[in-house]
Amino acid sequence: MNRIAVLCLAVSSFMAAQQQMSLLDCEEAFQKNNLQLLAEQYNINMADADILQAKIWELPQLSGQFNAYNPQGKKFFDVGHSKGAGITQLIYMGGKKKNEIAFAKSNKELAQLQFSQLLVDLRTQLRTTYFNLYYERLKLDNTEKQLGYMNDLLSAYRIQSAKGNVSLKDAVRLQSLVIQLNHDKLEINKNILEFEQNLKVLTGITEDIEPLMSEAEAKEALAAQPFGEEEELKSKALENNADYRYNLKLIDNSKLYAQWQKSLNVPDLNVGAAWDQAGGTFNNEANLTLGIPLPLWRINQGNVEKANYAIQQNQKNADFQKLTLETKVQSAYKTWKAQYDQLLDIKTTDLQNMDLVYNGMMTNFRKGNVNLIEFTDFMDSYRETALQIYDMKNEIMQSAEQLNQLVQTKIFY
Repeated sequence: MNRIAVLCLAVSSFMAAQQQMSLLDCEEAFQKNNLQLLAEQYNINMADADILQAKIWELPQLSGQFNAYNPQGKKFFDVGHSKGAGITQLIYMGGKKKNEIAFAKSNKELAQLQFSQLLVDLRTQLRTTYFNLYYERLKLDNTEKQLGYMNDLLSAYRIQSAKGNVSLKDAVRLQSLVIQLNHDKLEINKNILEFEQNLKVLTGITEDIEPLMSEAEAKEALAAQPFGEEEELKSKALENNADYRYNLKLIDNSKLYAQWQKSLNVPDLNVGAAWDQAGGTFNNEANLTLGIPLPLWRINQGNVEKANYAIQQNQKNADFQKLTLETKVQSAYKTWKAQYDQLLDIKTTDLQNMDLVYNGMMTNFRKGNVNLIEFTDFMDSYRETALQIYDMKNEIMQSAEQLNQLVQTKIFY
């Protein structure tokens, strides 16, 4: 009785540690809990702080003067008869502050594009991992079904072999197939563990996630077609891809930086007011003070040239990113098309016939209408074909997600 209670407790604990979730549920948890995404958000906040900092002017400077030694009265620190005060403020010339603020705002736009690209990349990881896990679990169910029957059959053959009713060679043949099925199960379970771990990191959920997707939903996802042909997809990618838009924005950003560096060559003006008790032409004299550096040379010329080179560099990088993006879209579309057409060649009736033949082979083998060699050859072929079909379906979903990642707008309807 105690053993039964312990077994029930273990099963209930295992079930409690698993959580059935749809793809939409996983995406909602991802946006709420993903630590990498939450950390990237702070880059935007820091960019806001940089804009705030760029708007702040230098503090005004207050100065004072007083007598250290009066030679006529031979008195030190004769403050009562000689003192003065002044205040100055640095006035930025040449649009320095305006250019600095514009550059800081451009940096925020870059941070937002980086966040958008990370969001797309991580969401793609989430969706591809979800589909990987879904199809690996289907493969596991199929393998365990075959393995259950083959283990029972092997046990029966071992008993009959010990009695001399069947040859040891037949038992070894069955054992070979069981070993292969166990190897498949081990590899599938290893993949499942890896995908479950990835989903935990992406969603922030500590329990194992079991994909909740009906067969009808899976068929609908497989049947989805991209909106538009290859050239239209390229155009959409150039319009929406955050990584490419980042490189375009980087050109504008470097132009703003160059403009800011040019404005730093313009001398700034120091404006102030001063009061002097007795040291000037008049007693209690109030004066206006002006100060400006002499522009004998351009003090920031090196940085200006460097900024101009950065514009040219970013232009070349953007051209490279454009070519790369178009090439990736073309390759991803062709890959998806080839995989989709390959699966389309396998008719629904062919899949139904395969299951029908599988069930018929099992029945006829039990009745003795099929010999062991024919049966094991078919079972080995069925094992490989079943796994390949699941992989083909999964590869279509992976290719579709790669297209989505590149184009970054809804293209499958």
